[in-house]
Amino acid sequence: MSLTDSQKWLILISVALCALLLYLLAPVLTPFLVAAALAYLGDPLADKLEVRRLSRSAAVVVVFSGLIIVLFMIFAFLVPLLQQELAAFINKLPSYIDWLQGTALPWVKAQLSLDAPSLNLDNLKQAIREQWQSVGGIAAGVMGSVSRSGLALLGWLANLVLIPVLTFYLLRDWDVMMARIRELIPRRYESTALRMARDCDEVLGVFMHGQLLVMVSLGSVYAVGLWLVGLEMALLIGMLAGLVSFVPYLGFILGVLVAGIAAVIQFQDLIHLIYILLVFGVGQMLESFLFTPYLLGDRIGMHPVAVIFAVIAGGQLFGFVGILMALPVAAVIMVLLRHAHERYVNSGLYGDDEQAPAAEAERDR
Repeated sequence: MSLTDSQKWLILISVALCALLLYLLAPVLTPFLVAAALAYLGDPLADKLEVRRLSRSAAVVVVFSGLIIVLFMIFAFLVPLLQQELAAFINKLPSYIDWLQGTALPWVKAQLSLDAPSLNLDNLKQAIREQWQSVGGIAAGVMGSVSRSGLALLGWLANLVLIPVLTFYLLRDWDVMMARIRELIPRRYESTALRMARDCDEVLGVFMHGQLLVMVSLGSVYAVGLWLVGLEMALLIGMLAGLVSFVPYLGFILGVLVAGIAAVIQFQDLIHLIYILLVFGVGQMLESFLFTPYLLGDRIGMHPVAVIFAVIAGGQLFGFVGILMALPVAAVIMVLLRHAHERYVNSGLYGDDEQAPAAEAERDR
């Protein structure tokens, strides 16, 4: 069952070449990764519809249509609301700057006994007014920046068209592709490979379904809580804090900072800071005692330090694509490391050489 030195070198070189290829192709992988994630999420539902005597093509059409409708509803309802809140914030930003210049900075200088020169922020206010009026909103700003380059526009449109097309074909042929991959596994390693694949699939399924639900649930709790407090940008700040909550405590810290600053500028008192802390405190309690245990469970088993390192490393190596893929890849690596640790503990290198064959035989059974 042990690998020869040449086989080990072949595997190592193959892994290195795959990593290099991923690094070189990172700029064009985004639509394929998004489509693969959507197909992975939709495959279990398509399998259930097949059990109910639907053909694979019909099941894929139903699931694909459902995904398109859900995504369309999200963009149709959330994007205009977020744009409206951001527009209101930009329009009021000059008054916030006046308060910062006339009230907050003098108070800070008086409390800290600083003899700092006064700041003239009139030019900044004028620039904000002019830029926002020229942009005319988020959508116009995005389209304006994209349309400056014909190549960028073509790439953006190609990705927009490619994602649904790739999702449909991947979802339709998902089981066939998995079967083809299984056929490539050497027969003597098939049982071990399938056991590891099942563990990875379980971890990925829990992560992709559970983490998405946790993020949406937390974002909704934060948004509703901030709306009850009366914060003008409740939806924007709440959803932002929910979306970055996949990194432990980052959503809480970022949400408290941004919401606290917005509350001080809007209400100019301290009582609303206490309300903000209560909102995010309740959100953290719900995440710890309700959302994470029931939606994620403890099957991923990643330490918070490992999560933070995975996100930073993914962003450093592959940019935005790396950030998207960091936690799923890290979860799979954790599964592989657990299997490697199990083999190491049962090997002759760790324990008695005479007991190792019996332990390996017991593990393979």
